[in-house]
Amino acid sequence: MTPPSSTIVRHPLAYRLLEVRRVVRITPGTVRVTLGGPELAGFREQAPTDHVKLCFPGPGAELPTAPVIENDMWVDAPVKPITRDYTVRHHRPEALELDVDMVVHGDGVGSAWADRAEPGMRLGVLGPRGSEVVPLVHDWYLLAADETALPALGRWLEALPAGVEVIAFAEVSGPQEEQRFAARAETSLTWLHRGDAAPGTTDLLERAVRAAVLPPGTGYAWVAGEANTLRPIRRHLRRERGLAKEQVDVDGYWKRGETDHDHHAPDDEAA
Repeated sequence: MTPPSSTIVRHPLAYRLLEVRRVVRITPGTVRVTLGGPELAGFREQAPTDHVKLCFPGPGAELPTAPVIENDMWVDAPVKPITRDYTVRHHRPEALELDVDMVVHGDGVGSAWADRAEPGMRLGVLGPRGSEVVPLVHDWYLLAADETALPALGRWLEALPAGVEVIAFAEVSGPQEEQRFAARAETSLTWLHRGDAAPGTTDLLERAVRAAVLPPGTGYAWVAGEANTLRPIRRHLRRERGLAKEQVDVDGYWKRGETDHDHHAPDDEAA
């Protein structure tokens, strides 16, 4: 069977100024922020990995700087908005609400804002620019993520149909950071605890992926987390497991030492 290719669906680029409706600490280190408002009308997303750019207020400001959009493109302006990428966790169009899960760690822009978020605060949302729609026709799925990619992992688990086998791994600091996800597929989810090790410094995901016993049939692998730790995983999946390019999506959600790392697959000569 020839592996089916994913399809990129483009969405009109729009900026929305939304209000915080609810804030829930779903784990000690993760805050779920519910954003809403009339500007969310027409918001479009349709894939587990869909992400938006959240636009944060600058120091001492109440509102974020809005990006300048011309001819469906984000263009440079004298004052640039402060943005970070976040996955769309839930979208409830009938309620004009959007959930975003934010990891609280360190003093980064997003982390600091999430730690003090409360109803009534406002935040800008840009995008999504598009959706990568993967045909859900594979016999099995291998999923792996660190805590920055847990929202996308949750969406994957909730989207996959009954009757397929899913092997999933999630790296977090400890059992207090584990989450519960709804799943219809036959799912084996293993939580990997790194303890006192700093995020992005372990090979827990790599060792778990290497040791995974994959079912027969045609599969699909999605792995997301710190960019440097993903390179050997991608090489393993492509070279040692023999998965075709269409069967592998390895996405660097962040990179140690960088404050604003765009989602991208790590550079690799096996691409």
